[in-house]
Amino acid sequence: MKATGIVRRIDDLGRVVIPKEIRRTMRIREGDPLEIYTESDGTVIFKKYSPIGELGEFASQYAEALAHTAGIPACISDKDTVIAVSGVSKKELMNKKISDDIEKVMSQKSTYVLKNGAKNISVSDGNDSYMAGIAAPIIYDGDAIGTVMFLSSPEKGDFGELEQKLAESAATFLGKTIE
Repeated sequence: MKATGIVRRIDDLGRVVIPKEIRRTMRIREGDPLEIYTESDGTVIFKKYSPIGELGEFASQYAEALAHTAGIPACISDKDTVIAVSGVSKKELMNKKISDDIEKVMSQKSTYVLKNGAKNISVSDGNDSYMAGIAAPIIYDGDAIGTVMFLSSPEKGDFGELEQKLAESAATFLGKTIE
């Protein structure tokens, strides 16, 4: 645990304001769920809650099945990080923050498909080695909580309707699994 040097008081309704710079750094947005942990020494820890992250091992197995079925590397993310990878080196993508472009795909709640020279989008921040060929948002309770992605490669070229439908089906299934 790292001290920030910032001190906040609890108001009469029991609320604490998380400073803007911490919210920005930790990518905490209005409406994001936070899980609360306590320790016997009085420590209180707020951790971003990821419903898709709760699927852990299942998401990993699902990414493997997708990559095997499609013959294309696949990964699954929650709102902030890549949580499952198959078909490429896990250490380069696993638990890495997703890129702003993938965040944008989630916020628009529409599938991104690389076609006809469309802009390549990076899967994770600061790593242009892995680009998304398809990114389908996982929707739960009306909110985008993650993405299912197929990774592009120079050999792959454009992605078609079959790959798009496979990614969208996987995203829909994962969204329903959380319910």
